[in-house]
Amino acid sequence: MDQPEAPPAHGEGLGAGDRAPGPRTGGESLPDQPEGAVPVPGDGDERSAGPADGAAGSTTDRATAVAHSRLLLGGEPDLTLLRLAGAAEVSPLFARSFWRAMGFADVDDDEVRFTRQDADALRAIADLIDSEEDRRPGPDGPGGLSTSAILELLRAQSYTMDRLVLWQLETLVADVGQRLGLDDTSARLVVLDHINEITAPLTDQLIYVWRRHLASLLDRTDAEISRRGIERVGPDYYPLVRSLGFVDIVSFTQRAQTMSRMELSTMLDDFETTARDVITSRGARVVKTIGDAVMYISDDLTIAADVVTSLVDELQSELDEILVRASLVEGRVVSRSGDVFGPPVNLASRLVDTAEPGGIRMDQATARALMASPVALRYRVRQCHDVVAKGMGNVTPWSLERA
Repeated sequence: MDQPEAPPAHGEGLGAGDRAPGPRTGGESLPDQPEGAVPVPGDGDERSAGPADGAAGSTTDRATAVAHSRLLLGGEPDLTLLRLAGAAEVSPLFARSFWRAMGFADVDDDEVRFTRQDADALRAIADLIDSEEDRRPGPDGPGGLSTSAILELLRAQSYTMDRLVLWQLETLVADVGQRLGLDDTSARLVVLDHINEITAPLTDQLIYVWRRHLASLLDRTDAEISRRGIERVGPDYYPLVRSLGFVDIVSFTQRAQTMSRMELSTMLDDFETTARDVITSRGARVVKTIGDAVMYISDDLTIAADVVTSLVDELQSELDEILVRASLVEGRVVSRSGDVFGPPVNLASRLVDTAEPGGIRMDQATARALMASPVALRYRVRQCHDVVAKGMGNVTPWSLERA
C-alpha cells in the first residue's frame, strides 16, 4: 500500500519556538525565515487559508484533514461494516458493538468507513474473548474475557481518548495562538497543518504514560491487598477504604460573570494546574475535575490530609488568590468507570458546601481517625455547629487546619 501523502502547510510548525522548522515527513520543507521573524498563516504563503479565503480555503483545509486521517488510519477507507466484520472474522453484530463501544456514531451497513487498520484492531480485541464465557481461569492460564468485559474496556479507552485528544488539540491551539499572536481560526489552521509533526512523539508518550500508571496501580493494589484480613462479602458491601474530598472555588458563578474570556480561562487553568500538581506530588490522585471543583482521593488518610491542607494554602497564597473551600472524608467506596461511588462521596460533596472560604470540613469519624493517627500534632481539628445537609439531615462538621 502506498504511503499517504502528508498534508500541505500553512505556517510555522508546532513547538518550533525560535528554531527553524525541520523537514516534514513525506512532504516539503518550510521556507527559511529571516532571523527573529515569526511566520504566520498567509504571510508569503499562497496556500494559507483564513476566514476570508472562501471556498478555495475550505477545500484546502478539507484536503489537509483528509491527508491527516489517511496517515492516522493507515490509508483510504475501503471497507463497509459488513466487509470489516468479514475481514476481522467476527459477526456484524459484534463489529457494530465494537464501533459503538469505541464512542463513534452508527454507520449504515453499506457505508465505506473503515480501513485495514480497523479490521486488525477488531480482530485483535475479538481474540481476547473466551469462546466459553462461563469457563473459569485454569492452571495453564487465565482464559479469555467475556464479551461484556471487552466492551467495557473499549468504553474506558474511548472515553479517555475522546477527552485526551480534545484536551491536546485545544492546548496546541491556545499555544499557537499565544505565541504567534493569531486569532482562534488562524491558530486552528496552523495546528491542522502541522499536527502530523508531533503525532509520533505523542503516541510514544501515550504508551509510556499508560505503562507507568498501570505499574503504579499494580504496586498500590498489591500493597493494599497485602494489608487486608478476612474480607466481608455481599451485594451491598463497598470493598475499598479511601480518603477523598472536593475542593471548589467560592462564588465561582458570580465571579465568572465579571471576567473576560481570557481571565476566566486563566483562572481555571491556574486552579486545575495547581490542584493536579499538589495532589499528585503528595501521593494522591485526581478523580475528576468538574468545572470549578476538583475531586481527589488517596489510599491513606494522612496523605489526604496533607494534600487538602496544602492545596487550600497554596491556592489562597497565590498573587491572584483563588478563594476555595474543601472537604475530607474517609470511608468505603466502590470504583467504577474510573470514578468512585458510595456514601463518603455524597458526604464529602455536602460538607464542602458548609465550609467558609479557606475552610476544610470533615465528618466526625474522619476527624477522630486523623486525631488518632501519627500525624495528629500537625493539625488543629475542631467540632463545628450542626448544619442541615441536603438529603442527609443534621450533620456535625469538623474543621481541619495546619497547627
